[in-house]
Amino acid sequence: MNAVLTPGASRELISIQVGQQLFALDIMKVREIRGWTASTPLPHSPAYVLGMINLRGTVLPVLDLSCRLGLPPRSPDASSVVVVAELAGRPVGLLVDAVCDIITVDSAQIQAAPELGGGDTDFVRGVITLGDDIVTLLDLDTALPEMALEAAPMAEVA
Repeated sequence: MNAVLTPGASRELISIQVGQQLFALDIMKVREIRGWTASTPLPHSPAYVLGMINLRGTVLPVLDLSCRLGLPPRSPDASSVVVVAELAGRPVGLLVDAVCDIITVDSAQIQAAPELGGGDTDFVRGVITLGDDIVTLLDLDTALPEMALEAAPMAEVA
């Protein structure tokens, strides 16, 4: 696992809920948080790509973060939230159940995620314990295969 933080450094993270689990994202990668908007399906896309939405003139792919993490897929509803984040330099919408809190952590609080063999978990950077909760730290830059990012729509709407 690559170092997430240099020793003694701290970072602000935003915690999100996906299903019954808590995850954290680097707050510097989050552009905005918005309510669910129906998306237009994208033909021949991976199962975790819900579709695309028009965000102020930009076509934005929306991903079901639950499905991408190997959890049961979500059916978006009025209480769903879309976190607009930057993945490998491109804006992408992430469907989550809730945005919970902003947390500040230092390197000593981040533990290596248990390795159970196999699986596509390159985007899990570590785990953080907060009281009785375990929060999984995600690395958004590696959350999508490069080919999927290249195929994802990114166009200005005229």
